[in-house]
Amino acid sequence: MSTETPPSRADTVVIGAGAVGCSVAYHLTELGAEDVVVIDQGPLPVTGGSSVHAPGIMFQTSPSKIQTKTAHYTSRLLSDAGVYDEVGGIEVARSEERMDFLRRRVEWATSYGLPEPQLLSPEEVTEHLPLVDEDEILGGYYSPTDGRVDGIGALQWYMEHSSASFYGNTEVTDLDVSGGEINAIETDQGRIDCDRAVIATNNWGYQTGQLAGLDLPIAPVEHQYVVTEPMEELADAESSVGDNTTGLDVPGDRSIAEYMSEGPHQPVGRDQDHSLYFRTHGDALGMGSYNHETLSVDPEAMGKNTEELQASVRGFTKEHWETPTHRGRDKSAKQAFDELLPATQDVEYEATENGIFVFTPDGMPAVGETAQVDGLWTGLAIWWTHSGGYGRILAEWMENGTPRLPSGPVDTGGIHVRRFEPHAGEKDYFVDRGAKRYEQVYSIVEPRWQPDDHRKLRTSPFYHQQKELGAEFYQSGGWETPQWYESNADLVEKYEDRIPDQDGWQGINRSKIEAAEHLHTREKVSMFDMTTFSSIMVEGEGSQAFLQRVCSNDMDLDVGQVRYSLLLNEGGGILADITVVKLDDEEFMVTTGGGNSPGIHGGHLEDEAPATVSVHVEEGAKSTIGLWGPNARLLLQRCTDADVTNDGFQYFRAKQMYVGDVPVIALRVSYVGELGWELWAPTEYGQRLWETLQDAGEDLGIRPMGGGALSSMRLEKGYRLWGTDIDTDSNPFEAGLPFAVDLDTEFIGKAALETAREEGIDSKITPLTLDDSTDIMLGGRPVLKDGDAIGYVQAGNYGYSLGESIAYTYVPTEHAEAGTSVQIQCEGETYDATVRDEPLFDPTRDRIIR
Repeated sequence: MSTETPPSRADTVVIGAGAVGCSVAYHLTELGAEDVVVIDQGPLPVTGGSSVHAPGIMFQTSPSKIQTKTAHYTSRLLSDAGVYDEVGGIEVARSEERMDFLRRRVEWATSYGLPEPQLLSPEEVTEHLPLVDEDEILGGYYSPTDGRVDGIGALQWYMEHSSASFYGNTEVTDLDVSGGEINAIETDQGRIDCDRAVIATNNWGYQTGQLAGLDLPIAPVEHQYVVTEPMEELADAESSVGDNTTGLDVPGDRSIAEYMSEGPHQPVGRDQDHSLYFRTHGDALGMGSYNHETLSVDPEAMGKNTEELQASVRGFTKEHWETPTHRGRDKSAKQAFDELLPATQDVEYEATENGIFVFTPDGMPAVGETAQVDGLWTGLAIWWTHSGGYGRILAEWMENGTPRLPSGPVDTGGIHVRRFEPHAGEKDYFVDRGAKRYEQVYSIVEPRWQPDDHRKLRTSPFYHQQKELGAEFYQSGGWETPQWYESNADLVEKYEDRIPDQDGWQGINRSKIEAAEHLHTREKVSMFDMTTFSSIMVEGEGSQAFLQRVCSNDMDLDVGQVRYSLLLNEGGGILADITVVKLDDEEFMVTTGGGNSPGIHGGHLEDEAPATVSVHVEEGAKSTIGLWGPNARLLLQRCTDADVTNDGFQYFRAKQMYVGDVPVIALRVSYVGELGWELWAPTEYGQRLWETLQDAGEDLGIRPMGGGALSSMRLEKGYRLWGTDIDTDSNPFEAGLPFAVDLDTEFIGKAALETAREEGIDSKITPLTLDDSTDIMLGGRPVLKDGDAIGYVQAGNYGYSLGESIAYTYVPTEHAEAGTSVQIQCEGETYDATVRDEPLFDPTRDRIIR
C-alpha cells in the first residue's frame, strides 16, 4: 500500500479502491501484470464507497449461473484470506409461494455446485436463529457456506497481498480518451499516462463514464440499515465495537464502520417476503431493508466525503422504516421485523444509515471493455457477494483474452458492458429501470415477466399490423416483439388434441396459441418478424481475409453463398454464432441475433477490423421477415420473378431480388427446421413487404407467428441459441457444432480448439426428453444421474410436433449416449428423462431441402 503521490505513468490504472477495484488489481498482479496503480477519492481503506458501509452479508444462491459461481469463488477466496465468516445463510418463508421459491433455491444451488443446500423446517430454522419466531414461518433454505465478509478487513488484505500500488485521496478529474483510446487519467494529484484503465467506481460509475463521453447506465439508490443497541438475547457474544477502526481515517459517522467491522456468530438471515435481511454484530443485531419505495439518487450528484457523512451514505429516513411505502409490501420494515424477531420490538438503534449502491436496467453487472474507448474497461454494479469472482474474470479477460474462473470459462453475454441498447444510457430510462430492479430484489418474479414502463421504444414497420392482429408484445432490447397473436386463437381448437395443459409455475405467462402457431407453421406457412435481428455489413479491401481471421469456418465463398460460422475468443469460447452472406467481391452481410448481439458481436467485429475494412452494424436498418413452412416456396414464387425452385435457389444460398416491388436480400435459411427464407429489406419497405406476402398467401393459410413458436420449433430441431445454449463458457466441440469449424483455416481461437480436439472433451450438449410427463422444464434446473448432479437444463420447451417435452443440457461425455436414463428436478418434482440423439425432428432434413 502506498500513501505517496501517484506516479505520472502506469501500465494499468484502476479507478476505485473498493471491493471490485481491489479485487481486479489483486488478480491482475496474481496473473503477472506489472505496474498496476489503484486510485480512490477517499482515504484508504475506508474510502467512503459502498464497500465500507455494506454489512457484508453473502448469500450465494442465484438463478444466474455466473452470479452463483462468482459468489462461491468470492467466498472461498475471502475465507482463505481470513476475512470471511462462514456462519451459513438461512432464507425464511412466510408464505407458501416463498416455500416454492426456496425449493427453486435448492435446485439452482444443486445445478451450479454449491455445497449441501437444504430445506429446513421451522424448528430447524430456530435452532440456528433463536431470535426468529417459529410461528411466523413455514420453513427455510439453508446454504452452509454463506456468511459475511469483513469489508474493511478484506480491502486491507487485498492491498497487502497485491503488488499493485494504492493511492487514496486522489480524485479523478478527467479521462483522456483522444483517438478513441484511453491515454491518461487526470487527477487532482497530477496526470497518470496509461495503456489501459478500469472504471470500478460503482456509485460514481455514471459520473466517471461521463468523463470519457460514455453514458453508462448505472443507477444509484438508497438502502436502509440499522444496528441495535446490545441485546440481552445476544449477551453471550463477544464484541469489539469501539476498537475495530482504531487508527483508521474514517469519513463520516465512525459508528457505521465500527459496526460493519463486527462479525456475526449466527447464520445471516433473510425474510424475502418482506424484503428484509439481518445478521448479528457481536451482541447487537443488524437489520437491512429493501421494504420501502425506491429512493433513487441523481447519478450526477453522488458527492464526496464530508466530516458528517461517508460519500455513499445518506441520512436515515425514519418514515421509510416505520411506514409501508413499498408498492408490493403491506407492512413496514419495522412491523415485519417486530413480528419475525420479537426481541427487537423495543430496542434502540446505535447506528442507522441509508447506504447507496447501484443497479443497471437489467439488474446485472456491467463488465468488460467499452465499445467506444479502446483500453477502457468497466467493473460496475457488483456487490461484495460477487466482487472476488468478477475481479478474477475481468483480470483474466484483460490479461489473457478469455473471461474465466479457475473452474473454467464463463458466459459473458448477460454481464458484458456492451450489451446495453442505444437508449439505455438515457438517464430517466436507466434510473427508472434501476428503481424497478431495486423494488424486485426480493420479489418473486414470474417467468417471462415484462416491464410496463418505457415501452414502444423500438417498433418494427410491421407494428401496426401486429397490433391489429392482437400481438402479445414482449420487450427485447427495447424492441416490441410479438410472442403470439390473438388472431390465431382459432387454431387452438384445431390442434387441441396435440396441445397439453401447462399448469403451475411453468405455465405462467404462456399461451396455447404459441403451440398452435408452431403446429400451423409445420403444416402451412407463417411469417415471423425478424426485425430485431441484426445485419452487419462488412466491405472493403481485405474483407474476406478479415472474416477468415475472425470466423471459425471457411470463408472462401462464392457470391451468393451463405455459411454458418462462429466467432471465438482466444480460449475457443463462442462469442457468437453468425451467418455470413457473400453479396459481391469484398462485400458481405453478417447476420446475428437481436437483444445484446449488436453491441457485443458488432463491436467485436469493429474492434478486429483492419483500416481497409468497413464494418457497419445495421441495427434497425432492415426489416426482416422469416417466411417458413411447406407452402413457403409456392407463396414466394407468386411474389417474385426470381427462380425459387430447389434447383434455382438452393439451401444456404442468397439472392438479391424483388418480392413484389420490394428489393430484398433473400437467404434460404431456416431457424425452425422448415422450408423457408429470410427476407431482408430496407426498413422503409417493411410494411409493403408484409402486405405483399399476406395478400399472396391468403389461400395458402399464411399466418403470423410469434417468439413462443420460434422457441419450441428451434428446440425440436436442436438449433442453438447464443446466450442460452452456447456462449463463451463452451467451445464448438462441446456445443455440438464441429461442422462450423474448419481447422485448415486460420482464425482467432484455433490454437485452443486444436488443444481441445487433442485432449478430447469432458462434456457435450445433448437433448433429453421426459419419459412420462408433458411438463415444460425450466432453465437452471439440475439434471441428475444416480442422485448426483451431472448438469442443468440450458433450455426447455414442449415439442408439439414430437409430442414430447424437451430439455437441452451439457452432460459428461460418459452420460451422453442416447438411451441413458437421467432425472430432472424442477419445481420440487423429479422427472424421469432419457438422453436422445439429435436432431429430434426431421433428422434427414427433408423438410428443409425439399
